[in-house]
Amino acid sequence: MWDYFIYYSSFNIFGVIIFGIMLAHDRMSIDKQEKQLKYDNALIAFMLYFLSDSIWSGVDSGVFPATRCSVLLTDLSNYIIMTAITYTWLRYVMAVEQIPNRNKLSTKAKLFLPSLFSLIGAIVTYLAAPSLLLDADLKNTNLFDIYLVTLPYVYIVAVIIYTMRKAITEKNPVEKKQHLNIGLFPIMVVMGGLLQMVLMPELPIFCLSCTILMLIFYIQSMDSQISVDPLTKLSNRGQLERYIAQNPSVKTDGRCTYVMMIDINDFKMINDTYGHAEGDCALVILSQSLVKAVREHTYPVFLGRYGGDEFVLIAHPASDDEIPELESEIRECIRLRCESDHKPYILSVGIGYDKLLEGEDSLRKCMQRADEKLYLNKEYVKSNEKSTAQA
Repeated sequence: MWDYFIYYSSFNIFGVIIFGIMLAHDRMSIDKQEKQLKYDNALIAFMLYFLSDSIWSGVDSGVFPATRCSVLLTDLSNYIIMTAITYTWLRYVMAVEQIPNRNKLSTKAKLFLPSLFSLIGAIVTYLAAPSLLLDADLKNTNLFDIYLVTLPYVYIVAVIIYTMRKAITEKNPVEKKQHLNIGLFPIMVVMGGLLQMVLMPELPIFCLSCTILMLIFYIQSMDSQISVDPLTKLSNRGQLERYIAQNPSVKTDGRCTYVMMIDINDFKMINDTYGHAEGDCALVILSQSLVKAVREHTYPVFLGRYGGDEFVLIAHPASDDEIPELESEIRECIRLRCESDHKPYILSVGIGYDKLLEGEDSLRKCMQRADEKLYLNKEYVKSNEKSTAQA
């Protein structure tokens, strides 16, 4: 019985250590975003479950006295913390998805009430008819196993439905990937739990699957923070540098390669006139207009924020004629977006582009030429129309 207890609990302790390291890393971080704090709450809930599950294995194996009271306490502890895991993950998803009113007391109460009623129901059942949940050997019945997962699965199903619907309708590939990752994570956790419950209850598959999946999810989240601009959701300067380092003189399936540099004319005027929050909104309008414009084409594209109000687009069209067409579409998308958002201005942008040549040419050299043409284009635009016209 000691061998089983040590074997089972060691996996749980390993999970606690891994999650503890992740939690400590987050707590020492200067950045304390809402979604990060919600993610940390889920980590804490997982750690508590692993510890509770270790105690349960001690009672189940006979290392700790198996009485009706000890079994009741460990079962209820596992049930409460399992519900807390799915509840905190739901709260994390709501923070990531920026769901309105998510932090209102009424919203929290609506989400928490099912857990409270379910817990009361479990306690009443244990007290009134314990045989429904425990057999003569003080082992959990199938009814308890069903009871254990029903409410957590309700939270999980809610997360899956919401994120999958968002992924289907989302056009931004970065956002779509985020929706899919958040939605698929609980599915994999559920599969691990079901596998342990049905096939191998003596093996802590749930702990192993949760530890591996949370670690993968954490790495992906860190990678996203490293490579994605938080405001525009486009690739950031670091990701651009990695792209260039990996493809210094890229040639794609016989296609031509163009580098396009884009920035907002007189961007400072927007900040000075309407405030920096509106300046951020202008950057989002430009980034989303760029995404919309390139989405209409099937050729490969790298799109990123170069810095400030400047963006870079590396395109691989089949012919040279497609680039002037793309430039016109970008300007039109920006105009339509400003009008649909009823902005007090119509963004005017400078666009410069150049083609990657054969031989010793490189993306960096091509980018420099495109940047020079950007400023020539800005001067032309400013001399022929209002830089940022009033709507």
